[in-house]
Amino acid sequence: MKTNTQRICVIAAGIALFVVFTLCLQVPVFENYYLCFGYVAMAIYCYSFGALSGTIVGVLGVVLYCIVISGLRGLPGWALGNAVIGIVLGITFKRTKTLKSKWLQAIINVGAILVSVTIGILVVKSIAENILYAQPFVIRAGKNFYAWAADIVVLMISLPVCMMMDQVARKMFPKLAVNKG
Repeated sequence: MKTNTQRICVIAAGIALFVVFTLCLQVPVFENYYLCFGYVAMAIYCYSFGALSGTIVGVLGVVLYCIVISGLRGLPGWALGNAVIGIVLGITFKRTKTLKSKWLQAIINVGAILVSVTIGILVVKSIAENILYAQPFVIRAGKNFYAWAADIVVLMISLPVCMMMDQVARKMFPKLAVNKG
């Protein structure tokens, strides 16, 4: 199979995993918010296949999820937020793979999760929804605080899963996986 065709198929599988994880693994945590386990798929793709693949999985995964479950409600802000998260995590994960210290790698990755979700969800998603719904930014950010907290938890849980799945990705898709060094 040609590399481009293989890449498209692998990314399509990631998008499907994002949607399935988000639909099937719903753990309520706050008022009207569930943990979004689609972020596990997004994080694995950012870690193993790079920023572009992970971002595509996160953005198109949320687009399909929103269309299936609730139409376009919440879509633009969440998709834009996922774009920020995917780019930051993909770049950070690629760079931290070369670190010899697992502790330093973990600290930097956790920091990247905190920064990317804060910018992606509390800032970008809130600005998009502020524009769309004409509600004050502070109100939108307050409503998105639940999503921010829950998404950070899921992405933190994803880190060890990313490391385990990276070995599988390298073995199955050596031409597509991001190299360690």
